Order: sequence, then structure tokens, then C-alpha cells
Amino acid sequence: MENDEIRKDQVETLFSTRYISVYDLHYAAGKHYYDASRRKAEDLAAVKTDPEFREMRPDAVTCAVILKTEGKPDRLLLSYEYRYPVGRFVLSPPAGLIDPEDGSGEEALLSAARREIREETGIPVGAEDRVFVVSPLLFSTPGMTDESNALVCAVVTLPSEEILSQTGGSGSERFDGFVLANREEAMKLLQDGTDSRGIYYSVFTWAVLMFFVSGIPGKG
Repeated sequence: MENDEIRKDQVETLFSTRYISVYDLHYAAGKHYYDASRRKAEDLAAVKTDPEFREMRPDAVTCAVILKTEGKPDRLLLSYEYRYPVGRFVLSPPAGLIDPEDGSGEEALLSAARREIREETGIPVGAEDRVFVVSPLLFSTPGMTDESNALVCAVVTLPSEEILSQTGGSGSERFDGFVLANREEAMKLLQDGTDSRGIYYSVFTWAVLMFFVSGIPGKG
């Protein structure tokens, strides 16, 4: 049986830019597997020991934002964000990369979530709002990349929809409005497999929809 471990000296950098690199994982003699990653070669998931792997920090956070507004049922906040590889606006949850200044451990995930929610929705997550980690690390698609997201839930009080804003986007970020879905509407999105425009959405949109309708109790 072949050794499943990939050593650092088995990794060759094929292409590298500021934002993403492509590596060749020489997992056996004459065998090649390609990995697109945001990480440096020495920090790839493939070369980590088991203890390092268990302590690995995700690249980004995806946020299930549940809104509580007086007189209305709980609603899940989604937005239309332009996704360049898809070439159109896609129904998406707030999400973004974890920055070094977010700190370490679970607090880094919560800090990044609060920042991304504020930037992409205009909602300031207050001390009285509940923010907790649903899943500490989910791989996007281990067949092509080791990119990963933590899934964080924020249950926030929204006194008025006038607070909502998409002016905080930066760089390549482009937005085209919000969708505030109650549980019945979220179920329809899941059953249809597309948004109301007939456009497919990402697996992380599916994940926050499933979490919202599941009734799984959160932490705290």
C-alpha cells in the first residue's frame, strides 16, 4: 500500500500570483495531482501533519445571517453578488477572507464574520446579537483546491430594513440587492435548486439555507 502522506519536497509550484497559486503534488513516482490554493507551499493542507491539520485555520468565513424583526418571522439574509467564474449575479451569503488582524482561534472566525456582515450588508453586529461557529472548517472542493470556509451564524436584531446597504463592497465585489427569505421561502429555494430568476447558486448558499430550515440549535 502506498504512503498517503505528501511531503513538502513533493510539492512543485507551477504558477503563483498574489491571490492564488497552482501546485503539482508528486504523490508517487510519475504521478501528478494539481491543487489550486490561496496558501503558500509550506502551508498547504496536503503537507500538514495530523496535529497541524486539526489546528488548521480556514481561509474564509461564510455567514448564515438570521434576522429578527419585530412583527415578522425570522428571515435568512442573502444577496446577489457577481461571481466572475460564473459570469453573473449569484444568490450568496455574506462571506470573506480571514485577515491576520482577526486574531487566532475561534475569535478570528467571529471577528471576520462581524466585519464581512458589516461591509456587505451594512448591519452592525452588536454585543447583544448572537454570533457562533456552526462548522470550523469546510473544504470547498478537495478534488481541485484545499480552499476552506468556516460556517458562522449571526442572529441579529434588525429594527429597520433601511439599515441594509451594499456600499461597503471593495475591490472586485459587486452586488445587486438582497433576498430576505423566511423558512417557507428558503425551503422553496432548496426545492427549486435555483433562485427566483432560475440561476443556480453555490454549495455554501445551499449550506446556509439548510442550516436555517433545519432548526439545529445554535451555541449559547
